[in-house]
Amino acid sequence: MMFLKKCHFKSITILIIVYCSASIVMAQGLVMTNVYSRPSVSLNGQWQYIVDPYENGYYTYRYEPFDQQEQPWASAFFLNSKPKNKSDLLEYDFDGMDSLAVPGDWNTQKENLFYYEGTVWYKRSFDYTNKKSDDRVYLYFGAVNYKAEVYLNGHKLGTHIGGFTPFQYEVTDQLKEEDNFLIVKVDNKRVKTGVPTLNTDWWNYGGITRDVKLIPVASSFIANYSLTLDNKDNRLIHAKISLDGDDKSRKPVMLQIPELDINTTVTTGASGYAEANIRVADLDYWSPDNPRLYSVTLKSDVDSIADEIGFRSISTSGSDILLNGEPVFLRGISIHEESPYTGGRAHTIADAVRLLQWAKDLGGNYVRLAHYPHNEHMVRMADKMGLLVWSEIPVYWTIDWTNPDTYANAEQQLSAMLSRDHNRAAVIIWSMANETPTSIDRTRFLTSLATYARDHDGSRLISAALEQHDYKDDPSTRTIDDPFAEVVDVLSFNQYIGWYDGAVEKCRRINWQITQDKPVIISEFGAGAKYGLHGDKSERWTEEYQAYLYEETVAMLSKIDKLSGMSPWLLVDFRSPRRVLPVIQDNYNRKGLISEKGERKMAFDVLRRYYKTKE
Repeated sequence: MMFLKKCHFKSITILIIVYCSASIVMAQGLVMTNVYSRPSVSLNGQWQYIVDPYENGYYTYRYEPFDQQEQPWASAFFLNSKPKNKSDLLEYDFDGMDSLAVPGDWNTQKENLFYYEGTVWYKRSFDYTNKKSDDRVYLYFGAVNYKAEVYLNGHKLGTHIGGFTPFQYEVTDQLKEEDNFLIVKVDNKRVKTGVPTLNTDWWNYGGITRDVKLIPVASSFIANYSLTLDNKDNRLIHAKISLDGDDKSRKPVMLQIPELDINTTVTTGASGYAEANIRVADLDYWSPDNPRLYSVTLKSDVDSIADEIGFRSISTSGSDILLNGEPVFLRGISIHEESPYTGGRAHTIADAVRLLQWAKDLGGNYVRLAHYPHNEHMVRMADKMGLLVWSEIPVYWTIDWTNPDTYANAEQQLSAMLSRDHNRAAVIIWSMANETPTSIDRTRFLTSLATYARDHDGSRLISAALEQHDYKDDPSTRTIDDPFAEVVDVLSFNQYIGWYDGAVEKCRRINWQITQDKPVIISEFGAGAKYGLHGDKSERWTEEYQAYLYEETVAMLSKIDKLSGMSPWLLVDFRSPRRVLPVIQDNYNRKGLISEKGERKMAFDVLRRYYKTKE
């Protein structure tokens, strides 16, 4: 069944279409939209911790999980047990342990945990005295790397797998006014079936790396919504709204965008879902030159949520990327989520602003957030600062392509990324993978992910960082020979001619034969350089070598007639256990244009001069 309603507000005509069937109803485990703006109680701060490499606090000596027993032993860490008398035997006590800051990684907080991969238990005690009788309360985690077992007051809330995506549990019935204890078993061991898998080129930071919050909501609350501009009709806004709760059917929800004179009400269907198409006569489009955000409010009878949303279209036409219908060249840089100066996993607004401002200082209008969904601060600040964003999930190198659990994990991470960021105008590309070797199983895996992304958010482009190969066995001509190239909207690939592939001068001998009629982005190129190390331009690891490679590479890539952008590897040096060359690397990937101490290398200016010509 479908209901139609037409309203007139000044120069705006609104056609509202409300469907009874739901297409964005909040799935089990799906995080509510815009936790960022909801009132919350922070659980950040100092948490006691226990390092448990043998997982003695989780398994019996018969290797049976305590939390699967009808009567767990007192030695189960999640019970936070205390001796009842002097004769009781207990071999742990959180309250007597050292503490770790949350959010944060354990590697850079404790020297003895720098290389540690395994289980660490976290405990935080707290009171919660401001709960209203009809409130529901959710416990929200921005991210935990990599596997989290979560317990509140001895009750298991659930398990989450994936190190860079948010998750939540309803804790309405488990909360007490006083003396709550929250315990999280965090395990960052790499596993073959994981996403990412065993082998990566970044530091495996362990811990509760993003915010932890308690979020009170109404009994039936606005769980999910999206507002996007139609890619073919730039005067049409698509709005989707979903309520969660027992009383969600046939409920009016008001959508307000005062600066567009939008003030209209839709009524949800039986499943709590409503959809509207809103035609506007005048709209100030979001772009890097004009990062315009509109104040948006959604109100039901018992709930209200505010947001700042920009409206822009993104599409392709042949070899062009079209932003608001006009060709745009993506002047980009790749970024890892690592904090300059202090090191470790970046997690603050200040970290996000610093990294994004450095990208703008390059003359950039675009960032590739590699190789996983970054902190929400990054995409929120990109919205405000005017930087286009490529966001990707950690399907990286050699994933276990035939394992259904691995695929389910990848899809869940994709779902969480889409759910969190689908209202951010800055995000224009969802990336499915990085440098994955071609095979039938891999292409099927990635195609399924791309289909899922398009089904759940058709307002953005799909890509992946592919690899390049010789064209018809001609080593002087390169091409993209990959069946997944037919699936993506934007053809992206990594290439390291002059670093892993010959000397820098080889760039002058290479031509490109791109057979697909699609825009081309060079998702990675670069060379390592130690800041302050100088020498001849042919001497590896010097700033001169890196600058020379950038000069020759941009000249080579400019010969690609379908070139629509690039995101060299990368903005800032970052930690990686693969990089062990003493004095030069010392556990850092040195391909940054800026050192981990914020020092700019010579190649920074080379790229900035090139981007000046592309403005």
